[in-house]
Amino acid sequence: MVTGGAGFLGSHVCEALLRDGERVVCVDDFRTGVRDNLPDGVGLVTADVSRPIDVLGSVDLVLHLACPASPVDYLRMPVDTLRTGGFGTYHALELARRKGARVVVASTSEVYGDPLEHPQRETYWGNVNPIGPRSVYDEAKRFGEAMTTAFRTEHGTDTGIVRIFNTYGPRMRTDDGRMIPTFLRQALTGEPLTVHGDGSQTRSLCHVDDLVRGLLAMARSDHPGPINLGNPHEVTVLEVARKIVDFTGSSSPIRHLPSMTDDPKRRRPDIRLARRVLGWEPVISLDEGLRRSFAGHFAG
Repeated sequence: MVTGGAGFLGSHVCEALLRDGERVVCVDDFRTGVRDNLPDGVGLVTADVSRPIDVLGSVDLVLHLACPASPVDYLRMPVDTLRTGGFGTYHALELARRKGARVVVASTSEVYGDPLEHPQRETYWGNVNPIGPRSVYDEAKRFGEAMTTAFRTEHGTDTGIVRIFNTYGPRMRTDDGRMIPTFLRQALTGEPLTVHGDGSQTRSLCHVDDLVRGLLAMARSDHPGPINLGNPHEVTVLEVARKIVDFTGSSSPIRHLPSMTDDPKRRRPDIRLARRVLGWEPVISLDEGLRRSFAGHFAG
């Protein structure tokens, strides 16, 4: 069972599971997911995960990916984001407990906030503003991690937590609000590429194909996590903007806007635990990943 299976990441996970011969059911309410993202052969339960959920028959694995992940979405739906991260995680865990399934909960690098440790290790507790504009997403995921740990401690549920760093690839909506789809849309339409601040803030960009491999490796392990999944190659936002202008052959200028509140200044995962426990590391370069994203289609 994949919650949020019609979303950007969830749809790629469903595809990978189908290729591996698994039977897959998606749970989604399409508030941010796109129905056309779902590959043929995936069962569908249309439901809001913040309410009790169930599926018929046995379940071996629950991948809880449902949650607005784009700033455009979680700033538009702050209460729903907290409900999904809190109640939704509880209901996914409760279903896994009843079915005797392993459950992997997708957390985020945002639990580290604007980090004071660099690169970020799983042992770092983070530097998060609990009442800032981004806090609805950050704190939803932090609460989800606490709930997941509590289910493992109290009920013995087979749980795993992954902390996902910036991920990109085909099927990101053009109005997603995240950096790669925004820059590509702006470059392809001749609009200025909008960079907040001076662009010196860094991100570590992982192509979705690499991320899915790591997520499924975690699902097939028995490790509780948390484990960082991301690309340790660090680039500045301004470098990414210039690379996309060159890549697309666009004449778009780069326009600097005021910095966003609580925007992390540096972001890079320490993935030594993923290498050791899962045998995983990303292999797709940013140039190759941009080619794949450009060749793929952006939903919506």
